[in-house]
Amino acid sequence: MFLAVLMFAFFNIQAQQSSQMPIRLAIAGLTHGHAAFILGRKAKSDFNLVGIYEPNRELALRYAENYKFNPKLIYDNLSKMLDSVKPEAVVAFGSIYDHMSVVEACAPRGIHVMVEKPLATNFEYAKRMEVPADKFHIYLLTDYETSWYPTTAKSFQLVNDSNFIGNIKKVIIHDGHQGPKEIGVNKEFLAWLTDPVQNGGGALIDFGCYGANLMTYLMQGQEPVSVTAVTRHFKPDIYPKVDDEATIIVSYQDAQCIIQASWNWPFGRKDMEIYGETGYIIAVNNNTMRFRNGKMDSELTRQVTSKDITVYEDPFSYFANVIKGKIKMTTSDPYSLENNIQVVKILDAARESAETGKNVILNK
Repeated sequence: MFLAVLMFAFFNIQAQQSSQMPIRLAIAGLTHGHAAFILGRKAKSDFNLVGIYEPNRELALRYAENYKFNPKLIYDNLSKMLDSVKPEAVVAFGSIYDHMSVVEACAPRGIHVMVEKPLATNFEYAKRMEVPADKFHIYLLTDYETSWYPTTAKSFQLVNDSNFIGNIKKVIIHDGHQGPKEIGVNKEFLAWLTDPVQNGGGALIDFGCYGANLMTYLMQGQEPVSVTAVTRHFKPDIYPKVDDEATIIVSYQDAQCIIQASWNWPFGRKDMEIYGETGYIIAVNNNTMRFRNGKMDSELTRQVTSKDITVYEDPFSYFANVIKGKIKMTTSDPYSLENNIQVVKILDAARESAETGKNVILNK
């Protein structure tokens, strides 16, 4: 009996120590401008950077100088890096097309992966990525800026936990900016972001994914009935290969979502309007909300922070706590694989609709 208690205490201490140790983290690719999010992150105890894969040596050394990391961390071969430094987790900051090869390399090695939005360039590749993730039991997360927003979490709570507006009838989501070249993204990022293979499209993919992700979250994973989309090419001289404007209508059995994704806004925006049977919620930005329902005489405006609602404003902290078992994702969670496979399915249908001029029925 004493031995059993002693062994239990020993393994319990080991488990606690393991949960407190930094996770060995590697970066796969640096061509995505958001790589600065992890490289510029303030030092924390959740991750320890052990390796960086980037075949563009000049770019990698530029980042090493800017962010003061040891150039010895840099590898030009993904498999070699994974086998040499043996990370427990990888964050992918290459092109969207590259996500597939990162997952196919990491999954058999039992390495968890978080990619930047969207999950994949098309539905076939998304499903192909799902296979090794499931087979080798790794977490495969997709990161969106709007997942960090207190207003996103509060909107979900008001819709699904508080029934503040009744059943959702219409959601309108606006995302985008003046255009990647106009806002000055670096040349490596711009090269693949405006490529129909490496990115999968233009504004439709780059910003349409936000709306599809948020609506899937709000509808708790409900499958859409159909998708209709129109894309425009307002700036062919700047973006000759991809669309720069997209309007996507996602129809559900009893609701509709209108996604307006653009590289033509006069300024950057990420906002959402949710209309229900008895009221509405408008998430103006990450912290500002306006709302009203039938029991109120007028609209209220509120500032919402992470003190008011449980939300991780640092996606890497979220990733670490998923790996450590401190967070159990639902299938409709904005980061979840299930949500993001549906996102890519919606985007695939939107691309088909824009190309054919027809409404695309899902699950015929």
